[in-house]
Amino acid sequence: MAQIEIQIVRALRNVYDPEIPVNIYDLGLVYEVNVEKDGLVKILMTLTSPACPMADDLIRDVYENVGMVTGVSKVDVKLTFDPPWNRDMMTDEAKLELGLL
Repeated sequence: MAQIEIQIVRALRNVYDPEIPVNIYDLGLVYEVNVEKDGLVKILMTLTSPACPMADDLIRDVYENVGMVTGVSKVDVKLTFDPPWNRDMMTDEAKLELGLL
């Protein structure tokens, strides 16, 4: 993994779902992170629910946190609900933190 990708993952780990005390990366809400040569970062992500009342806040936090990474020129976030999020997408660390392991 390139240094910029490591920094982007760190930035994503600073974005928390306000309803669940775990960051969106470990929750498994981030499906893809692609960094292009010009510094454009494309993020494909989902939400825990299509009706998430905090969707705008989460997406804004992704833009702000990833946009602050050195070398990132622009952030493009796309939401998808295919496949729908489920608990199996969480890392073991997130499951432990939530008492699911």
